[in-house]
Amino acid sequence: MNPDLIRTLQRLDFTEYEAKVYLALLEQAPVSGYAVARQSGVPRSKVYGTLDGLIARGAALASHGEPTLYAPLPPAELLAGRRREAEAAIREAEQGLADYAASSANRRVIWDITGRDEILMRVRDAIGRAERRVLLQLWQEDAPLLRDALAAAAGRGTEVIVVAYGDPDYPFARVYPHEPGADRITEEYGGRWVILSVDAAEIVAGIVSLGDESRAAWSQHPGLVMPITQQIAHDLYIAELLEAHRETLEATFGPGLVRLRERFGPPVGVGGPR
Repeated sequence: MNPDLIRTLQRLDFTEYEAKVYLALLEQAPVSGYAVARQSGVPRSKVYGTLDGLIARGAALASHGEPTLYAPLPPAELLAGRRREAEAAIREAEQGLADYAASSANRRVIWDITGRDEILMRVRDAIGRAERRVLLQLWQEDAPLLRDALAAAAGRGTEVIVVAYGDPDYPFARVYPHEPGADRITEEYGGRWVILSVDAAEIVAGIVSLGDESRAAWSQHPGLVMPITQQIAHDLYIAELLEAHRETLEATFGPGLVRLRERFGPPVGVGGPR
């Protein structure tokens, strides 16, 4: 039996026993398992398991008689099948590795997005990739441009939670009104922003009230994703606390927790230092 050919078959994912049994079948078939063991040199205790493995992989055939007789899949068909499997695996690897490389690069980079339209387009794209949860903070003015993407996400089972400045009219989402409201925040900061976290794995955050001069960051970098996600989460904590304990909290910190805002007021506005 040709040792070089056995090694070649092993490179095609045959075991040594499978290669020997397949070559024995090519030499003489149809043939019984006993004859295969004798011809191939594979022990009788192993030959039937080896034949079953070849049949399961489509490299051998068995008759339904007594005794059972075995034959090989013709070499041309065997190699054509192996070629199809290899080509399919290469295509999958090409796509998978490209996606992984892109994802790996995105986890290391913070991208700078300029212009309100570009920023909101990036937000829609990210929402389209959401699988589990979308956390979003936005103004009423920008809500219509994200409505369809968010509704589609909710429709495929993604949880959509929004901290809103104004009424976004999102019946498909859990919406928490920010306190204080849009007018007060806009007055304090001089503009408005959008903050998005998708599956706690991807964020878009930035200013959207400066038209073509609007700026935002988009990233999967964990050093940015974690604090941005927690920023939205902490606004949700405050909203829940106010809903459950408003009277007690406002007795200490004033309406809408105004005394806390005065203490930790904005050092910068949308346009820069204030």
